[in-house]
Amino acid sequence: MSDLADLYPGFESKWIDTEIGKMFARTGGEGPPLLLLHGYTETNVMWHRVAPVLAQRFTLVIADLPGYGWSVAPEAAPDHEPYSKRAMARVMVELMERLGHVRFRLGGHDRGGRVSYRLALDHPGRVERLAVLDIVPTYDMWHRMDRNMAMKVWHWPFLAQPFPLPEMLIEKAPVEYLEWKMASWAKAKDLSAFDPRALDHYRAAFSDPSRIHAHCEDYRAGQSSDLAHDEIDRAAGKMIACAVLALWGAAGIPNETGGPLAIWQAWARDVRGAPIDSGHFLCEENPEATAAALNDFFLAT
Repeated sequence: MSDLADLYPGFESKWIDTEIGKMFARTGGEGPPLLLLHGYTETNVMWHRVAPVLAQRFTLVIADLPGYGWSVAPEAAPDHEPYSKRAMARVMVELMERLGHVRFRLGGHDRGGRVSYRLALDHPGRVERLAVLDIVPTYDMWHRMDRNMAMKVWHWPFLAQPFPLPEMLIEKAPVEYLEWKMASWAKAKDLSAFDPRALDHYRAAFSDPSRIHAHCEDYRAGQSSDLAHDEIDRAAGKMIACAVLALWGAAGIPNETGGPLAIWQAWARDVRGAPIDSGHFLCEENPEATAAALNDFFLAT
């Protein structure tokens, strides 16, 4: 993948040793540390259109999640725990410590958003402010799963099926699956919002069978460990301690949950939020509005 375009000019590439192996991140900018985490079907590259704005005021760490992009793919386990958001969050804490950041601001889109809010719940002393993009908590996704939602997020139960069913089917046409899935989530229902160079990154990563398996393990953990962890916290009344910004696509799936902002207000004491004129991919479909909202929130004290 060395021939792929560099979409972060002036940023450094870092491979960071962690308990699970080498993690990859792009770093750049000046100011307090801000960790950004991507979502499913993508890699760290998804932040490339908002990074220039945020890098003016923050030191950005834009990481690939375990099993995604250029980061290590942990060996799977019968309980899928290596891919739980709790395990991923622990790795992100270690990654940030190794870069010298004990406390930081945090933003996550899609699966990265799930890692982010789990990190805020499990490690409250680490996170100063938290932004979650186009998700509601895993607890609410599964417990609110009606006929309409099941049709829209069919990939949740599909990818969580036992090995090797989803891997076997996706590996037959990985790029076709990727492109169809991304187009279906975009407001325009096509790939016109994406930089062709970014799409090349996504295609390359998604064509690796080890990555496809890791993605499935991520969703298997979502159906098991992640849901159980959320249920325990909800029953205990545990709340996210820091300020939270929830952004979602006006044409995205969370907008159909009955109110993303109200859902997040049950998980944190200090929550604000608003829709962005986009589909699922806020940072690429409407980077100007997304960057402005993130910048304003993370700069607040």
